[in-house]
Amino acid sequence: MTVISYILAWYLRIILFPQKRAGVLLRETYFSALYFIVPGNLLIYSLLNLYKSKRYSSAWKEVYDVVKSNVISLLIFLGILYLVNQPFFSRSMIFVFYFIDCIFMVLMRNAVRIVLRSIRRRGYNLKHIVLVGYSRATEEYIDRLTANPQWGYVVNGILDDKIPEGTLYRGVKVLGPIDSLENVLKENDLDEIAITLSLSDYNMLEDIVGQCEKSGVHTKFIPDYNSVIPSRPYTEDLSGLPVINIRRVPLTNTVNWIIKRIVDICGSLLAIILFSPIMVIASVAIKLQDGGPVIFKQERVGLHNKTFQMYKFRTMIIQKEGEEKTAWTVKDDPRVTGFGKFLRRTSLDEVPQFFNILKGDMSLIGPRPERPYFVEQYKEVVPRYMIKHQVRPGLTGWAQVKGYRGDTSIRKRIELDIYYIENWTLGFDIKILFMTVFSGFINKNAY
Repeated sequence: MTVISYILAWYLRIILFPQKRAGVLLRETYFSALYFIVPGNLLIYSLLNLYKSKRYSSAWKEVYDVVKSNVISLLIFLGILYLVNQPFFSRSMIFVFYFIDCIFMVLMRNAVRIVLRSIRRRGYNLKHIVLVGYSRATEEYIDRLTANPQWGYVVNGILDDKIPEGTLYRGVKVLGPIDSLENVLKENDLDEIAITLSLSDYNMLEDIVGQCEKSGVHTKFIPDYNSVIPSRPYTEDLSGLPVINIRRVPLTNTVNWIIKRIVDICGSLLAIILFSPIMVIASVAIKLQDGGPVIFKQERVGLHNKTFQMYKFRTMIIQKEGEEKTAWTVKDDPRVTGFGKFLRRTSLDEVPQFFNILKGDMSLIGPRPERPYFVEQYKEVVPRYMIKHQVRPGLTGWAQVKGYRGDTSIRKRIELDIYYIENWTLGFDIKILFMTVFSGFINKNAY
């Protein structure tokens, strides 16, 4: 694919649509570059794991890896041309080549993926596996393999000391106790062994791993710690000692934090300028309605559990101090003013929070902040609720654009907030921002 892409790019830029200096270099000179490009691409693709098995991985992840590999290769190639001082080598041809190569590679790899998955659905190119130990991880693993036949995995059975022989789960049978593993390996042509012991049986892990490795069959370990480490952990090497970090939070990285803060400052300043006419009109309307204060300040819990004063346009009648701290707004709430209903429905009551963002109390994107009273309640009954305070709260967030605003499930909202925290990228923020602009302003759950 790389050679074909290169020839096509050369033909387009040198022959079909030639540049002024297209004929300065000989054809042999251009094609001699392939002696470096092809092995270079092979090496980069290998380093970025593009040649590992794709049974589990998504097509979009592969597209991302292909583009990333080609960008790296492009930068290296341009750097080499600069170092050897070769000004006559067509730069536009190089860019066209890498663009075509990305497209061809993606199409070719997806064609292979489609063919292989079709073959596996028909019962060919399968991997046979036996599971050692019965746990929640066992059931979850079987669930995923059953739901994705295109992965091409067949579970031949489960070995466990506590579950009776013959017990079935989704058609997979318990074959016997764990000490029968050696006989099972002899009687079955297995491709893999997956250790899925329950936490209470981890004292057996070392012996089982030793026995599996003696068999020569590829062995994998699927830990049963979802209740302890519910997200993607990541490991560090501490002078040869592996250390598992329970939660990956990209925004603890200084560079990521700085990038996000720069975007917040620039974005909030731009928003304040754009929304200034609306803020003036809203301020006048609120003041004319009952003569009370325009801005409503409420204590919320933010980054590292520290409280701050969050700003909103006042949408309710003036209440006694503290009344609003422990009460939810309900449908047809008599405390909400006529103009306040409009502000809430359109989310324009949130506009003053751009000043919170500029101050650093909040971010453009992040979990919505809650009042201290409710934080104290939720942290005792909603699992992992306090994780949301590991990042700055946001004006909008993944949970909000997914429809979990106002009077909706707190548990589902936290799941989405945690997903955002663990999978943050600048691109993810931009996606949420666009989703908010195009679908997130009108809030059907706002009362």
